[in-house]
Parts: sequence; structure tokens; C-alpha cells
Amino acid sequence: MENTNQDLMRTIQIKFPRMSKGQKLIAEYILKHYDKAAFMTASKLGTSVGVSESTVVRFANELGFTGYPELQKALQELIKTKLTTVQRIELSNNFINEENALKGVLKSDMENIRGTLEKMNIKTFENVVNNIFTAKKIYIIGLRSSTALAEFLGFYLNLILDNVKMVSYGISDIFEQMISITEDDLVIGIGFPRYASRTIEALNFAHRKGTTVVAITDSLLSPLASKADYTLIAQSNMASFVDSLVAPLSLINALIIAVGLREKEKISSTFTELENIWEDYQVYSYKDSEEKY
Repeated sequence: MENTNQDLMRTIQIKFPRMSKGQKLIAEYILKHYDKAAFMTASKLGTSVGVSESTVVRFANELGFTGYPELQKALQELIKTKLTTVQRIELSNNFINEENALKGVLKSDMENIRGTLEKMNIKTFENVVNNIFTAKKIYIIGLRSSTALAEFLGFYLNLILDNVKMVSYGISDIFEQMISITEDDLVIGIGFPRYASRTIEALNFAHRKGTTVVAITDSLLSPLASKADYTLIAQSNMASFVDSLVAPLSLINALIIAVGLREKEKISSTFTELENIWEDYQVYSYKDSEEKY
């Protein structure tokens, strides 16, 4: 569809007069309850407004979509940055309950990984890996729910390279932590809906400095992507009030492994030394566990 997600509601309003009676019922429902419609199947949406599933499909076609899934995706893109956590909880009750939570969430995460694989630009991925090796210093920032992803990436890159710096909330402001960035450095920003404003500001700061910026986010429409030289897309469609970070973590895993494959000898040496340290200082208690059981 040529229209952007922001224009979707306007498109429905413009086309409304020419729609059939059944399509108008769907249009009215979406205009009033687009947050709920975004997570309904074509069949459920049809039932809710009293029309057939085929009418719902024709409604999507009337708007310029090839099918209902595309319309549904557009609605989800429209709302996912606007929903509060409370609204997410209310919406999740429509399609996930205690009885099907396990299957529902796992299936959703599987779809996120599948969607990520289908959308991945291999050339962009390779360019990011190359930039990691050519950067004088690598800054990694991911705040709020993306903190876990940033720390995971930072932890393993620190074991492979010696020029990685984590940027996070602390005694000093994030800009103070990034004050020395140059054009020779690399900033990796991680953010998913709802996007942390401080992460966006940090990437904008790096962009103005002429630093190469990599965004790991959910869409090219993401505010992080607009500040980036390279964008790695990982699908994170929510299944409930909890952000789905499975596909982003899988993408980050792939990034770490791709970097590691180029530094096999160094990794082998590093982990050999680490194993000795872990054993000397009993970092892991597997020996105690074996004796205990």
C-alpha cells in the first residue's frame, strides 16, 4: 500500500462514502476501536461487526492492501508506539489468556523470528560486522527494556574485542559518557517500542558528530533508524504487555557469532584463560554440585 501507516485512518475516512454497507460497518469499528481490531483475525473482526470474513478481506483490498494480514500489520504498526502498558494488558486479554499463554507467546515469538529472517538484509548485516572491526571505539546503548539486549551484546563483544564501552544510566549522563566520540568510532543503538527517548537523543548526538551509527530496532520507520547509517531489523510484535525480545536477541546472537568467527584464535586464548580464572576463583559451582549430588 502506498499510504504510510499514519495516513491509514485518513484513507479509511476518504474511501468511506464509496464503501458497501458491510464495509462501512468495518470502517466505523476500526476508526473507533483500531487498537482492538489490530489483534483480531479477519473472522473475529467480521463477527464483531456482523459481516462475513470475505467482506473483511474485500475491505482490506478496498484500502489498497493485498489481503487482511497486511491491513492488520499496518494497524499494529500504527498503535504499538502509542499504547500504554495498561492498554497492552487490556488488549492481551483478547487473544491470550492463562490457558493458552504458553502456546500463544511461543507461537508469537516463533513468528517474530521467522519474520526477522525473511526481512533481514544480509549485506547490511555484513557491513555492520565490518564496521565493528574498523571502529576505533564501539559504544553500545540500549535503555529501558532494551538494557538487557545491550548488556548481552556488550558482555560478549568485550570478551572478543578490547574497545567496547557500554553507555547506560548512572552517575554521569549518557552524553558525558559519549563526549569523546569521533568519526572513527561506532555507536550501536538498540530500541524497540515504546522507544526510549534518551536512546534516540544519543543516536542523534552521535549522528551530528559524524560517528557511524547502527540501529537495532523493529522497523525502518523507527525513530532510531532515521538517525542510523545501518539498520538491522528484528521483529518484536508484542503478545502482551511484555515486549517480545526473542527475535532481537537472536539477531544479536548472530552478530556476536559473526564477529567471533573472525577472531577464533583470540577467543580460544581468552576463554582458556577465563576457564582457569573461573576455576581458581570458583566462579561456577558445578564441582560443588557434582559432589553434593
